[in-house]
Amino acid sequence: MPQISDHKKIMDRVAYWLDIADYDLETAQAMLTTHRWLYVGFMCHQVLEKTLKVYWCATQPEEPPYTHNLIKLSEGSGLASLMSEKQNSFIDEMMPLNIESRYPEYKKALMERLTPEYCKSVYDNTNELQQWIKNRLSK
Repeated sequence: MPQISDHKKIMDRVAYWLDIADYDLETAQAMLTTHRWLYVGFMCHQVLEKTLKVYWCATQPEEPPYTHNLIKLSEGSGLASLMSEKQNSFIDEMMPLNIESRYPEYKKALMERLTPEYCKSVYDNTNELQQWIKNRLSK
């Protein structure tokens, strides 16, 4: 009986993180549509963070760490070793978008980087990587 309960707890955590990640992707799309460039990057970081936590919950015996560090989450879950070089590079690229968007001293420099084209690319790559991770879960 405890095994069923444990499995249900895991599936509940996976569903929770997946639901929030999907919601954040919709929010990133809304920010892209309304030209809120700073928040496109921030929300895409959130999508990846939560999707990595989905994978962690589904594949690791312990809870994911309380961190915003995408590299730590991808490596700790074992996903980094399965990802392509392009995917790992994108994770690296996304790291500063969480921290820099929160602090005023970084905001100006970040806003200069967040062009409409770059934000569209970030959104598309986030969507693609999230789908890739979800597909790994179904294997």
